[in-house]
Amino acid sequence: MKVGVISDTHGLLRPEAITALEGCEAIIHAGDIGSQDIVDQLSAIAPLHIVRGNNDVNAEWAKNIADHLRFDIEGWQTLLVHDIADVPALLDESVKLVVTGHSHKPLIDWRGDTLYLNPGSAGRRRFKLPVTLALLEMGANSMEPELVQLVD
Repeated sequence: MKVGVISDTHGLLRPEAITALEGCEAIIHAGDIGSQDIVDQLSAIAPLHIVRGNNDVNAEWAKNIADHLRFDIEGWQTLLVHDIADVPALLDESVKLVVTGHSHKPLIDWRGDTLYLNPGSAGRRRFKLPVTLALLEMGANSMEPELVQLVD
C-alpha cells in the first residue's frame, strides 16, 4: 500500500505535492494544514488521516479535527501528532509508526521496530529547510519510507 505523508502545508498545496501523492491509497497529514481547501484537495486524492497543528487550533474550519489520532493502516498501529513533544515518553509498544510534523525538518528514524517519520514541510519554505513530503510503502511485514523533495 502506498501512503503519502505530508505536513505543514500552511494553506499551500503545491502542484508538485499533488503530483507526488497521485496513486496513493491513503494520505496522512501531520497538521498545520492552513485551510479547509487543503483538506478537500487531499481528500479528493485518497482517504485522509489528519490532525490539526498549532496554527490550526483556533480555526473554525478545524474545530472537529483531532489534536492526535491513533489508527491502524495496513495492519500497522499508527500514532499521528503534530509535535513530537506530544508523543508519550512510554509509547504503547503496539505502535509501530509515529508521524509528526511541526519542526519542518524531515526525519526518518527507526527506534527499534518503530518508525518515527516527519515528512518535513510541503508548504512555504522556512529558513533554508527543504520543501518535502514522504511516501511510505507499507506491506504486511515491512514499511519503506522515502523523502521526496518538491522544489530545489
